[in-house]
Amino acid sequence: MNQPQASSADQVDSTPQTSVSEPIPRGDANGFKRFLKDDLIAGGLVFLIALPLCLGISLASGFPAIAGVFTAIVGSVLTTFLSNSELTIKGPAAGMIVIVLGTVTSFGYTGGADPVADMQAYQMALAVGVVAGLVQIAFGFLRAGILGDFFPTATVHGMLAAIGVIIMVKQLPIVVGQSASGEPLEILLELPHLLMNANPQIALIGVVSLVILFGLSYLKNRTQNEFVAKLPAPLVVLLVAIPMGMALHLADDHTYTLMGKKYSVGEADLVTVPFNLFGAITFPDFGVFMNSETLPAALGWVLMFALIGSLESLLSAKAVDMLDPYQRKTNLDRDLLAVGVANTAVAFIGGLPMISEIVRSKANIDNQAKTRFSGMWHGIFLLGFVALLPGLIHSIPRSALAAMLVFTGFRLASPSEFRSVYRVGREQLVIFATTLIAVLATDLLIGIGIGIATKFIIHMIHGVPVRSMFVPSLEFDETQEDKVNVHAAQSAVFSNWIGFRRRVVEKSLQQGKHCTVDFSDVHLIDHSVMEKLHELEGEFAREGIELNVVGMDHHMPFSTHPMAARKRPMVRH
Repeated sequence: MNQPQASSADQVDSTPQTSVSEPIPRGDANGFKRFLKDDLIAGGLVFLIALPLCLGISLASGFPAIAGVFTAIVGSVLTTFLSNSELTIKGPAAGMIVIVLGTVTSFGYTGGADPVADMQAYQMALAVGVVAGLVQIAFGFLRAGILGDFFPTATVHGMLAAIGVIIMVKQLPIVVGQSASGEPLEILLELPHLLMNANPQIALIGVVSLVILFGLSYLKNRTQNEFVAKLPAPLVVLLVAIPMGMALHLADDHTYTLMGKKYSVGEADLVTVPFNLFGAITFPDFGVFMNSETLPAALGWVLMFALIGSLESLLSAKAVDMLDPYQRKTNLDRDLLAVGVANTAVAFIGGLPMISEIVRSKANIDNQAKTRFSGMWHGIFLLGFVALLPGLIHSIPRSALAAMLVFTGFRLASPSEFRSVYRVGREQLVIFATTLIAVLATDLLIGIGIGIATKFIIHMIHGVPVRSMFVPSLEFDETQEDKVNVHAAQSAVFSNWIGFRRRVVEKSLQQGKHCTVDFSDVHLIDHSVMEKLHELEGEFAREGIELNVVGMDHHMPFSTHPMAARKRPMVRH
């Protein structure tokens, strides 16, 4: 699963967790040698999780299975040396499936019905990936990393929930040995018929895989058993699904009869990978940008790749920083540049787009990784496995990989996400649900735009002047030598936060001065700003500087949640 932020209801403690005397590991030559054992073990364990997910995400995206492995290998090696993010794992992510599949579909992808058309669509999508990577490089040079702070939290979660729904809807037919094409809502209407006509043998593997994934998740949440907690669910699925596929002779095309109905199974139900990695390298078709018929679509997908991929990557990198036990801070501009370089490089050889991936990154942290070299080792393990054991990969049933993606999609759109958002405030649920429905009914960019517009409308209903939504009203008192007092007025909302943060940081953090921000005269403080103030307090604390937030005593919170939006009551004279 790809979830770039901690849930709104479960704020991550940003207090440094290391002792003063404990040295902070760094991804330099000394760190490579000193923490080799820790990083090697963590990289190996992350590899076990990454392999099936890379294959499944790639197939779900309309790319060859090996494309996702290319992405993880190139991303892990290049970004290790280009980014200063110590614990993020770069690779293909479920959140990009919708964009990549939409790209190849717009270029004529047939889902295997016409291999020539599918290859052409694949190569055109690679060209889009190259150009989108170049755009991300430009973002890095232009210091666009701060844009991760613009998008409202509920909108981002609504987008991810919509992606989760789309993944589930598109992968459930594959779990039961069926196929479906069309828009998500069309497939959803057809889903009961597809499930009723499931291929029993394929469905058996898929359902058993789902039981393992959901069952292990339940046990991990209910038990304190350390062994169960460390079991990588994707690996357990493979250990069960591969023998089941062998027992059912999926490697041999054949038919069987059950309850008077004939079914077909065979190699098409297994993952196909090349036995020669170099022979799998595929180059982009830049003709997609030369053709007036395909150019508009290509440019639109470049925008989607660059914007959504960059947003997900930035949010994931920030979330991993908050989970890092050593509280190291990623230079988001540098990380975005690194992701752009890696995306450009991997698209040249046939790979999927990559982002900083939160689930594999958390597994990296949980397995005691110390430096960025753990990510490099996970990529080297992947390279060795696909180069030396392609036959074992070919024995993986596709329904098992589809089950992993259904589980990932469920976690993105689980009922707990709705409950978490509702606990923050009813207005957050409105924004979340509106974004989700809008993405399902239109596309990602339009859906996000509708979600943001909904947020603006809610702010206007609460009396926020339009100008103050974009320009923060701040007055600075710098009469004290070691302290800055900031008086805020009008509104503190997601859309003026970038300017708000920049001015506060310039006047205090960059000059080593303590800071007090007074919100007494602010009419509305939204949930996104409440969360970002919490993050900023942690950033100040890591530098040994105090950030005090005062003046909220008389504001009315929209819920009992500590990060809820709050509004100052109108004073009647």
